[in-house]
Amino acid sequence: MKRSANSTRVLLGLACVAFAFSIDQLSKLAVVEIIMQPPRDIYITAFLNIVLSYNTGISFGILSGYFSSSPSSLSFLTSLVVGFLFVWMLYAKTNGHTMALGLITGGASGNIYDRMRQGAVTDFIDLHLGAWHWPTFNTADIAIVVGAAILIADSFRSAPGRPAG
Repeated sequence: MKRSANSTRVLLGLACVAFAFSIDQLSKLAVVEIIMQPPRDIYITAFLNIVLSYNTGISFGILSGYFSSSPSSLSFLTSLVVGFLFVWMLYAKTNGHTMALGLITGGASGNIYDRMRQGAVTDFIDLHLGAWHWPTFNTADIAIVVGAAILIADSFRSAPGRPAG
């Protein structure tokens, strides 16, 4: 019985990886090849725009000057982290942890794929409040944030002394 539960959990994690990666790559393809032809800023609401940009740095463009000349270095470092998260996902004890780690792994893999293919990550979601703009992001970043939130919430739910599920 325990082996079957573990196999199901691994399949759940792999499905989350595939889902996050696929949605990310499909949304980027649609934005770059269809929606942004010709390239322009698309104003959706008073707080949301579609704006095509390419991030050569870490999250939010941090260290973009350093990594723009060496995208393979950043891809290698993030691949190590993704490998660790993938192994953690395979041994996760709860469905929540498995789903969370799958979303994080899939989202990060989508960004790594971009960086290896084109030297930068495609970003297009621009949230703003008046003149203040959050750094432009993509659906991979959403998967990573949702996965992190699930991981934190599930950690509280399965705290020591409580049964994990």
